[in-house]
Amino acid sequence: MATSSPVLTPRRAPPLALVTGARRGIGASIAIELATRGFDLALIDIDDDNANETMAAVEAHGARARFYRHDLADSAAHRALVERIVSDCGPITCLVNNAGVSAGQRGDLLEVDEQSYDRVVDINMRGTFFLTQAVARHMAAIGSEDSRSIVSVSSVSAELASTERGEYCMSKAGLGMLTKLFALRLAPLAIGVFEVRPGIIRTPMTEGVAARYDERIAGGIVPMKRWGAPQDVASAVAALVCGQMAFATGSVLNVDGALSVPRL
Repeated sequence: MATSSPVLTPRRAPPLALVTGARRGIGASIAIELATRGFDLALIDIDDDNANETMAAVEAHGARARFYRHDLADSAAHRALVERIVSDCGPITCLVNNAGVSAGQRGDLLEVDEQSYDRVVDINMRGTFFLTQAVARHMAAIGSEDSRSIVSVSSVSAELASTERGEYCMSKAGLGMLTKLFALRLAPLAIGVFEVRPGIIRTPMTEGVAARYDERIAGGIVPMKRWGAPQDVASAVAALVCGQMAFATGSVLNVDGALSVPRL
């Protein structure tokens, strides 16, 4: 009696997440956390310092990782970057807009110069907008059986004003509107769009003001009475991109130990 061979179902490729500013700090933690959740990673940063370490950590969880050196401010190159990533790695399921820079120098709002303003806005706002647009066009064109998402890592400074770094606050506030706009545009396509607002997080970006924040945290500015860690942000991002909160598209998640809660 003849026996039929079992039908083998082709194994689906892991979903691909694109993370900007991914070589260190919050971006690296997000990339590693997503690797533990079954994502392959395309890592983007302006230079490759620490990139090999981050890729090794991603690959240690069984995920594939590729690094792309790219200047987020160069919006004219975003489309080609997306096409290259898709050619190398497959369709993009998730975009995490993490890359950003702070004000060149903290100081009087009345002394902010155009060079500092343009640099911060070109990277944090303009570059992020046009990369999001390029990835959203790709997602809209191909569809997917996987849950798809776009998460922008902004800051509590999107809401809490710091007059000594006004250009930074303005750029992060812009990401709040970016989230709303893309959430509305992409909702019919079942693409979730979210914003994560970290508070005071210990990263290379905050090293220069660590002593000041140590003092303020000791004084009670953060109700949880501690620094945030990159992993705190990474866990929040991972929860959003895994599809379980898709109907909450357009939402903001504060990761700040209750720093941003209004108090008497």
